[in-house]
Amino acid sequence: MVTLVTGGTGFVGANIVRDLARNGHQVVSFDINGPDQLFLNFLDDDFSAVTFVQGDIVDRASVERLAQDHRIEKIVHAAVYTVNREALEIERSRDVVAINLEGTANLLELARTQQVSRFIYVSSGAAYGAALPGDQTLNEETPPAPENLYGITKFASEMITRRYGELHGISTASVRLSTPYGPMERVTGHRAVMSVFYDWTGQAVRGEPITAEDMNQGRDYIYITDIADGIRTVLDAPELRHGLYNLTTGIWLTFQEILDSVIELLPATQVVTPAATDQSGGESYSRGPLSGHRLFDDLGWTPKYDLKAGLSDYIAWRKDSDFLD
Repeated sequence: MVTLVTGGTGFVGANIVRDLARNGHQVVSFDINGPDQLFLNFLDDDFSAVTFVQGDIVDRASVERLAQDHRIEKIVHAAVYTVNREALEIERSRDVVAINLEGTANLLELARTQQVSRFIYVSSGAAYGAALPGDQTLNEETPPAPENLYGITKFASEMITRRYGELHGISTASVRLSTPYGPMERVTGHRAVMSVFYDWTGQAVRGEPITAEDMNQGRDYIYITDIADGIRTVLDAPELRHGLYNLTTGIWLTFQEILDSVIELLPATQVVTPAATDQSGGESYSRGPLSGHRLFDDLGWTPKYDLKAGLSDYIAWRKDSDFLD
């Protein structure tokens, strides 16, 4: 029996693959890209528990072939086209819809034919859309109002996942992630815009100055290792009381707090503040923080990494793996 992870060589998927392999799962990683050396080094001794298959989730025949070669018991569907800039959304609109919706339908058909015991759809806080006040906490009962194709396709895939489960007797759940950071974040064909953690830790370890702008902005960031742990908790739970869970620290972090922690861990870090930057205009939010109470109440899950612990581990990984890009 194996657990299939789609998007298994991407940022989130790679961490899910490693976590599952470390915790007794035989994993099939299905991705349009094969593993690079960075990922193989990241897996280290857990490599033997992972089988890599290259293929496209939009290609139905490619997805169906997985069932011919593997007896699939569980599926984590993490493959996605991550689009968080309007220019890219305009340029690749059709691709976003194809990958994020048709790909989900293909994986759910695989789940149906294999009668898997659990199907997890890896969703995003983008399904909630924009929140107005910065202190607005979004729980699973908050009505979704996504505004861009990424959020719309994530929410639509959640609904399709839920209904497929109801129709075909499959245990399904969607897990909405708050904003991830940590090891294996890198530019790929389906992820082009990096987090402030990626940019600033890279500049700091290379000895380059950090440009400090819009320091009152922020997000409810979560360390990627906690995301992988939370996904596995939902995947392996004997039963689920709900079909939707937020996976989050529930804590809003400003860019200033992140920068202060980078400087604390790497005191030689230089900071440049552009003279034209106006930082007196107040805070700017794309949405409020997610609430993680449901996941705690149902399964007792809480994050293990606060900001300092996550940053410390991430910086150590960048140095140890010589990932300085």
